[in-house]
Amino acid sequence: MSVSEQVRALREVFPTVAPPAACPSRIVLDHVTSKWGFLVIVALADRTLRWGELRRVVEGVSEKMLAQTLQTLERDGLVHREALPVVPPHVEYRLTERGEGLVERMLPLVEWLAENAQTIVDEAAAR
Repeated sequence: MSVSEQVRALREVFPTVAPPAACPSRIVLDHVTSKWGFLVIVALADRTLRWGELRRVVEGVSEKMLAQTLQTLERDGLVHREALPVVPPHVEYRLTERGEGLVERMLPLVEWLAENAQTIVDEAAAR
C-alpha cells in the first residue's frame, strides 16, 4: 500500500489525519511514543526480561521512570508483569499479544532511525 493510500485509509478514521484532542488514541500514543515507553517496548520486542536486565538494556533510565513506564504499559495491556514466587523476588516482563502487534508496526520506524539518525545528527551539527 502506498503512502497516499495509507493516508486515505487513515482519513476514514480521523478525517484530519491527526486524532482530535479528546480522542483516547492521543493518550495511548503519548505512552508508546514517550522516550522510555518506546525504548522499553523495543527492548521487550523479542524476549522476556527481568527488572535488572531491562534497566541495563534501556540505558539511562532511572528506577523511578522505569517503574512508571512499566506500570503505564502494563495498564495499557502492552506489557505483562509476572512475579514468580521465589526468594529473592523474581519479576519478569514481556510483551502481551497487543504489545507484539504494536512492535510489529514500530520496527520499520526503528529500522529507518538506524539508517538515518547519524546522517541527520551530522547534518544538523554541520549547520
